Amino acid sequence: HPACSPVLQAARGYARPVAKKRKDTPSHLDDLPPTMLKKDYANLPIMSSVDDVVKRLLSLEMASQKEKLKVKKQQLVEKVRRSPSDNGSFEVQGKLKKGRVLIRTLEEHLQKHPKDRKNRRFLLMDLDRRRKMLGYLRRVNYSTFEHTCKQLDIQYSPPQPYTRRVTKRWLVKKALCIKVFQEKRKLKAAERLKQRREWQARARAAREQQE
Repeated sequence: HPACSPVLQAARGYARPVAKKRKDTPSHLDDLPPTMLKKDYANLPIMSSVDDVVKRLLSLEMASQKEKLKVKKQQLVEKVRRSPSDNGSFEVQGKLKKGRVLIRTLEEHLQKHPKDRKNRRFLLMDLDRRRKMLGYLRRVNYSTFEHTCKQLDIQYSPPQPYTRRVTKRWLVKKALCIKVFQEKRKLKAAERLKQRREWQARARAAREQQE
């Protein structure tokens, strides 16, 4: 303002809040070399005779995060694969590798945006889904479970046992739910019996017409 003195203008300039610089959090995609080709072009034989400029355009240096995630998933598949021709095992076909990549990505996103409740909910859902799959693999094949956790750098924690305090209100509610369920089954059984008798009557009438 022209009426303000230079000292007051300088004081107002110093009083402005300084924007805090956010620290760059390390990403799990930093270990991917920028010269590596994308997943769709990595195994093409023609890439050995392509110009360097084309290779740079098709490399991870010019790739998006989605394409980098594809390469990361392929690397995790190679780690947990039982043999070079293994394409049908639970570790390769399951969502363990995908869940691991998505969980790391969501963790990095929430470090930058801690108030994002929607993605925090997705993170908790992915963690619960991965815990269930690891529990299944632990029951079926424990050695493969240990190898998968070691290769994917996953720490498995079994779910806590569910306990509920038994109250009189809860017992009455449970008895009512059981009674409603039994009555519903009786109604469905009567409807099925009526329908079966109608089918039998139609089949008997059709046989009598043919005779």
